[in-house]
Amino acid sequence: MPIIHPLSYRLDLPQRFPQAAPLVLDSPHSGTTYPPDFAPSVDPGALRTAEDTWVDDLWGDAIDLGVPLIAASFPRAYIDANRSADEVDPLLLDGPWDGPMSDSPKVRLGKGLIWRMLDDGTPLYDRKLSADEVRHRIEACWKPYHAKLSEVLDQVHAHFGKVWHINCHSMPSVAGAFATDRPGLVHPDFVLGDRDGSTSDPAFREFVAQWLRERGYNVTVNDPYKGVELVRVFGRPAQGRHSLQIEINRKLYMDEVSLRPNDGYARLKSDLRGLTAALVDWTRAQTA
Repeated sequence: MPIIHPLSYRLDLPQRFPQAAPLVLDSPHSGTTYPPDFAPSVDPGALRTAEDTWVDDLWGDAIDLGVPLIAASFPRAYIDANRSADEVDPLLLDGPWDGPMSDSPKVRLGKGLIWRMLDDGTPLYDRKLSADEVRHRIEACWKPYHAKLSEVLDQVHAHFGKVWHINCHSMPSVAGAFATDRPGLVHPDFVLGDRDGSTSDPAFREFVAQWLRERGYNVTVNDPYKGVELVRVFGRPAQGRHSLQIEINRKLYMDEVSLRPNDGYARLKSDLRGLTAALVDWTRAQTA
């Protein structure tokens, strides 16, 4: 049975957890449950473009292969689990913030802990947020997600002495005007990010890259996305903790306007099952 936190996450554990494999997946941006206190000023269709729609399902065969998958329930536009808790945007607040604040590049783009705008620059709110609203989102959504992912990684690491973590994401076929510092960039099929080798032994990303390239996919490494908060926090290769961010081009599996699966969905899901199975064998071999 899945473990569900109604506001934060769904955790699917395989029957043989944690014995099956030293591999853990998380999907922090595939949440589609919009809390009633959100009150954005954009229509639901535009709002949903912020989601990593279908990503948790695309990787969902992992559970049958013995690999746990934790996925956020809350949408990224409400609060972003892949940001630090101090990436609070002062332009969103109606008053002072009593905690630490980071003027990170993501905050300056309007894509901090709580988004100020969509990828096309559309403001998310016609109001300011109170400090209490922001704190509620951190306590109810962000903290439980981080805590549960940390717990699962610790359990696997304790059993095997090592753990490999895939942070699962999607990206539009073309970068939006306010999405990154490289607007208009045409994305490859996959981008693998380990923050230039600081969050994982490079052998992890190279195994994944080679497996995907052998099946005809265009793969780049740490360009244009190196990985953000979750791999930064949980990737500590010197301690046998390896974290890799995988970005998938949405054109491979869905219509980017309607968000409906396209003809490539079944093939991609099958390939991700194959990749997961290959990683189960590879990661187990690293602990033998």
